[in-house]
Amino acid sequence: MSGPSAPKQLLDDIGLSLVFFTRLRLPSSDFGGRSLADAIWAAPFAGLAVAIIGALVYAIATVLGLASGPAAALTLAATMLVTGCLHEDGLSDIADGFGGGRTRDRKLEIMRDSRIGAYGAAALGVSLLIRWSALSELTGAGHVVLALLAAHAASRGLFGAFMHLLPPARADGLSANAGSVTTETAFVGAALGAVALLALGLGGAIAALILLGLIFMAFRALCLSQIGGQTGDTIGALQQFGEIAVLLVASVCLS
Repeated sequence: MSGPSAPKQLLDDIGLSLVFFTRLRLPSSDFGGRSLADAIWAAPFAGLAVAIIGALVYAIATVLGLASGPAAALTLAATMLVTGCLHEDGLSDIADGFGGGRTRDRKLEIMRDSRIGAYGAAALGVSLLIRWSALSELTGAGHVVLALLAAHAASRGLFGAFMHLLPPARADGLSANAGSVTTETAFVGAALGAVALLALGLGGAIAALILLGLIFMAFRALCLSQIGGQTGDTIGALQQFGEIAVLLVASVCLS
């Protein structure tokens, strides 16, 4: 599959990413026959939309006089609502599968189970706690906006590279059906995510970029050792790890 080129193709890819990675709906569902693998470079734009919605909720909450803690909680709830907890679901499935399965096939079987286990519940709790605490530490709505933009765009910028560098762990399923991601497409998505990190300032961007790179390599190695590749759940978990990492950097750089 080829990367984006013509303006119509660019808009189709952005629209497809918005519809796939969020619950936002567009007037048209015709995306020019583009596949998810073609459009994965535009995932940071979906993150941008999620960040804007979360920032609006935070701003409204603070205008109404809420303290930073409750405002941060409502912000997280808004971002989860707009994505349908898509990535949180991936994180919980990975935690249950990797933590509870002894063999590769058993891990994949657990990951497909819609029920949530102790590992998954614990992973979700820790993810929510870290993200909430990081947002709560930020001083003012402006810093929250910058942190959300960086975290949601950059974490989704990793998707294309992850799909490009790891084979699908299953012969069927979301990841296998998405298609093959080209080097060009993976690079564009990663570059867009890296640019979004500049919202943290140059020092913060460099720190976040290094941290994201380490997380990417470590999680790639873990997925290869555990299930031999990637699935939709691993991509969701990667987003959660990336969002957490950037928000932690933001809590240091923007506080």
